[in-house]
Amino acid sequence: MHKKLNCILLIDDDEVNNFINENILRKLNVAADIKVVKNGLEALQFITTYNDEGISPELILLDLHMPVMDGFEFMSSFKKLDLKNKDKIEIAVLTSSDNPNDLKLAKNLGIKHYLIKPFKPDTVELFFNMNFSITYNFSDN
Repeated sequence: MHKKLNCILLIDDDEVNNFINENILRKLNVAADIKVVKNGLEALQFITTYNDEGISPELILLDLHMPVMDGFEFMSSFKKLDLKNKDKIEIAVLTSSDNPNDLKLAKNLGIKHYLIKPFKPDTVELFFNMNFSITYNFSDN
């Protein structure tokens, strides 16, 4: 069984996906707190504000294609942040894109976890029970 996380941050511009994903995570009781933002810029603002208070999400579920700041831009900016415990924040892409170019770019940005929507309860349980070790096989791309 997995350890319950303190905070998960969902980054996705799709309100329906956010509603469904947040409900799945809450029902599975995988985190004490689940925060939702609609783009990478809001996520960076959330992370820096909470980090200043000594709080960081332990897991970020990141969509790739969003307005304002997409997932790729978020990752580039996130890597430049000077945050306490940044190395303890797991980032998993959660997207509907199985485009090989997106996969390659995600890998180049340091993404180890690439999950395809829809996020289903059994996938969530497996992802958590395996300590986030479900990864996309990047070697094929």
